[in-house]
Amino acid sequence: MSAAPPARAAPPPLEGMERAVGAFVLSLAVFMTVLDTTIANVSIPTIAGDLGVSPSQGTWVITSFAVSTAIAVPLTGWLVVRFGQVRLFVTSVLLFSTASWLCGLAPNLETLILFRVLQGLVAGPMVPLSQAMLLSTFPREKAGLALALWSMTALLAPISGPLLGGWISDNATWPWIFYINVPVGLFSAAVTWQLYRTRDSATRKVPVDYVGLGLLVVWVAALQIMLDKGNELDWFSSPQIVALGCVALVGFTLFLVWELVDNEHPIVDLSLFKSRNFTSGTLAIAVGYAVFFGITVIIPLWLQTIMGYTAFLSGLTVAPIGILSLIIAPFLGRALPHLDARKIASAAFLVFALVMFMRARFDLQTDFWSIVLPTFIQGAATVSFFLPLTALLLAGLPPERIPAATGLSNFARFTAGAFGASVSVTMWNDRTALHRAHLVEHVTDYSPHAQDALAAMHARGLPTQQAMGLMDHLIDQQARMLGTIDLFWLSGILFIALTALVWLAKPTNVSHAPADAGAH
Repeated sequence: MSAAPPARAAPPPLEGMERAVGAFVLSLAVFMTVLDTTIANVSIPTIAGDLGVSPSQGTWVITSFAVSTAIAVPLTGWLVVRFGQVRLFVTSVLLFSTASWLCGLAPNLETLILFRVLQGLVAGPMVPLSQAMLLSTFPREKAGLALALWSMTALLAPISGPLLGGWISDNATWPWIFYINVPVGLFSAAVTWQLYRTRDSATRKVPVDYVGLGLLVVWVAALQIMLDKGNELDWFSSPQIVALGCVALVGFTLFLVWELVDNEHPIVDLSLFKSRNFTSGTLAIAVGYAVFFGITVIIPLWLQTIMGYTAFLSGLTVAPIGILSLIIAPFLGRALPHLDARKIASAAFLVFALVMFMRARFDLQTDFWSIVLPTFIQGAATVSFFLPLTALLLAGLPPERIPAATGLSNFARFTAGAFGASVSVTMWNDRTALHRAHLVEHVTDYSPHAQDALAAMHARGLPTQQAMGLMDHLIDQQARMLGTIDLFWLSGILFIALTALVWLAKPTNVSHAPADAGAH
């Protein structure tokens, strides 16, 4: 069932300066691609205002990219079989640069969304292919270092996106959030082709699974739009969300049946899930990323709406996560061949839980540095989470299946991240509403605390109407804070539970896992 190309002699790993340059340009392409998933977020109000649309309409700039990327990522394995991984990667980078330039030139929202769809489609294969090609760049014993470099760029890009997007929006014009991709992409494509053109994987013509592709497009698009619009439309009380949910469920079921039953050339190689390590590793990294990304979305909202932080200042509270990641990743990459990846991943989940429990002690008076400290510590957990789980899910797979495996696992991670963000925002609002209802119950004519607070406001010269308005604002603020604390507690508990999921995998280390891919 696997759509694997025929085996052939694999080129040796790169050496010396060629290896360093190859790792740099591949990491640069990863950084550029992942950066583009977040850089537009803080620029939506500026883009919407310039194009004459509402901010809610402007969010389609993000959604259109996310949907098309999610569709393209799991197709990586099939595309590699048909075109070769080096040719596909370089072509994707060049098309991504072209689509970025077109996005900057877009005169209206409809055109911008069209070019964002194109940008997402060609960006899909870039992340998993860069992962597979980095592994082929390094020898077997340094596969952990290759994964470390990939993880560093994949983790730092989402942090840099909001900061860079905010700075460009404030100091230049919004098209530059897209124009900056053009020179970076051209440079990365040119150098990559120069270094890797003689190292392409074997190719063969395979039939196009049009039915599988069509079903994939339908259910992924329906699911992504449902997740994006669910909170805005009050989820399943909306006929539109119900319809999208039904389409996603039916489409996904038909997709599974079609890909697994009587299909010699599947568009997505679901037989990878026969590997216990791939299944448990992919599940752990997807669920862990869903919890991680959900909190990553909530924290800036909490800081800006409740704590009074500006967008740029809230971004600064997130930036320290990269410090320990950059320091630890190279050492962890070298040590991984001698360690059990399950132990490292378990330790990372426990550190995540510690960070969440530290945040659960926040209140409305928490200062900047107290907020930054858990984020700084989280950097150690973040890199120790991605590295071993990526190694774990690739364990035992032959080199020709690495691109398909990385594509499918990244698809699961991206989809889980979107799900985690939507669920977190919904739970945040629901818990806030619940706490508000409980707090309002105590604001009565018979509550001494409420009466004392109103008396203090009257003593400062506030009339009754303004005093009641201020009281209502304080209740909202406290309810939102309590809702945020609830999410921190729940996330910490989920991270502890995830340690059990990791141990479903077989004992392994990096030298037994993606090392074989180093000879691809």
